Amino acid sequence: MQQKDVLPMKAEKADKRLSAKPVISGSEAVIRSLIAEGVDTIFGYPGGAIMPIYDALYDFQDQVHHILVRHEQGATHAAQGYARSSGKVGVAFATSGPGATNLVTGLADAYMDSTPMVCITGQVAASLLGTDAFQETDVIGITMPITKWNIQVTRQEDIPGAIAKAFYIARSGRPGPVLVDITKNAQVGECEYEYVPCTHIRSYQPVPELRLDAVKEAAALINSAKKPYLLVGHGVLLSGAEKELIALAEKAQIPMASTLLGLSAVPVDHPLYVGMLGMHGNYAPNILTGECDTVIAVGMRFDDRVTGDVSTYVANAKVIHIEIDAAEINKIIKADVALHADAKTALQALLKEVQPAKHEEWLAEFRAADKKEYDKVQHRELYPEAGELKMAEVVRLISEKTKGEAVLVTDVGQHQMVASRYYRFKNPNTNITSGGMGTMGFSLPAAMGAKMGTPEKEVVAVIGDGCFQMTLQELGTIYQSKIGVKIVILNNNFLGMVRQWQQLFFDKRYSSTEMVNPDFVQIAKGFFIPGKKVTAREDISAAIDEMLATDGAYLLEVVVEKEDNVFPMIPAGTPVTTIRLE
Repeated sequence: MQQKDVLPMKAEKADKRLSAKPVISGSEAVIRSLIAEGVDTIFGYPGGAIMPIYDALYDFQDQVHHILVRHEQGATHAAQGYARSSGKVGVAFATSGPGATNLVTGLADAYMDSTPMVCITGQVAASLLGTDAFQETDVIGITMPITKWNIQVTRQEDIPGAIAKAFYIARSGRPGPVLVDITKNAQVGECEYEYVPCTHIRSYQPVPELRLDAVKEAAALINSAKKPYLLVGHGVLLSGAEKELIALAEKAQIPMASTLLGLSAVPVDHPLYVGMLGMHGNYAPNILTGECDTVIAVGMRFDDRVTGDVSTYVANAKVIHIEIDAAEINKIIKADVALHADAKTALQALLKEVQPAKHEEWLAEFRAADKKEYDKVQHRELYPEAGELKMAEVVRLISEKTKGEAVLVTDVGQHQMVASRYYRFKNPNTNITSGGMGTMGFSLPAAMGAKMGTPEKEVVAVIGDGCFQMTLQELGTIYQSKIGVKIVILNNNFLGMVRQWQQLFFDKRYSSTEMVNPDFVQIAKGFFIPGKKVTAREDISAAIDEMLATDGAYLLEVVVEKEDNVFPMIPAGTPVTTIRLE
């Protein structure tokens, strides 16, 4: 279909259709350019400096759906959730000044977690730049360290090119957020419009060329390994390399462990999957990191939460690092062989060179360590016989009742670690969480975006009582836009993770971590969202059934054990082999 067939012109500009290129306002150029990029959903909040763009949006409501959030931070997290669940670029709008600065947390979160997002902000007129005009803020300077690219557009004729470049940069190579700041004069001025998608930028090479000699060198290490080990990062999901990864693991019988953001790349019930890495990950994949002789790290950056004490991490192993971003190679852990490439491309090449193998004794070590964790930690957490409700048993029931197929969106803290450990992910891109930034308040708006991106899937937001109160105003967005997310608040009346650290490392000096909470169910009802509060074990199963059976949004508050701790745990800065089970 031709672009002119799907992009209607304003009636008042009908006389300009005779020109080879239509003459339209910069604001209309913004909307037409977004539609040309396939954008169907925008999350945003209007204001003075972006009002012309919202006026242009009015004429395209049948082609692009705008979700009115209740706070600009919510727009960015919603765009992140949309991008992570759908695989598309998330889009957010905000006005100048405080509207633009309210995007900062979401931009930083997306930057850390490599989430493709384009944020468009309005700005004061170019003639007022630098004069401290009303709601003028240097959003370019503020966001430069936390965006993959940003640009300020002061001329209307530059808008289509800037947006084309923004989308190309956001989605190519290692994805990330981009910000386009458009002055008001550029929005209202007219220009000839032509949209040319960006496919190349000189000096920018998002997809490096794979060196086949390095592939052969890596394959030789894997083929000679006695205890090979695959570390699965977010890059596997970003490159769509799940099948290649599993095929490599199955061919050479290599155990696979996942980072927090790598969760869902491998079905949890896969016989070669051995659990989650990191501070609150599983016992086996952490304790046996010190035993492996060859590590194949795929699309992960050796975050400090994974490595612990870097000086001791994989000290006895050869390291093969598959990574699309050259800046991450040798940054933290020195690679013996670096495959600077897209994960899918590298794994496809490795598959041809790696020989079939069996490592039954090595895999048995993981199973033995698994049993130790289950006996010491998991059994009492998942199947408690008495006492207060446990976070883990709630997550287990949600996992069973959704068959591990829901999109699970979590915030940050104890509930995040418990949900990540005990939800039985089956399908790719069904774990959405704030990893690198650890942003409280992420889950509720991100769940909205995830549901908009994949409306056919059940989306369950698992949130702590502290995190929920960071962005609970987005209940208004959920109600107005009829977004059918299921919200589970695990309420322990504490900032749980901080309290756990205070208990273990600060002599139980609980400074400013106990919460006096409101009635969450009543708050939900104020937004016309049904809900229920559960305090007894015998009621939780039926309550989850009711939540999942409800057509539309639902809030379930579950009061859980107040001073429950999350184990295993690796004390910060110590070797991963010091992981504690209690």
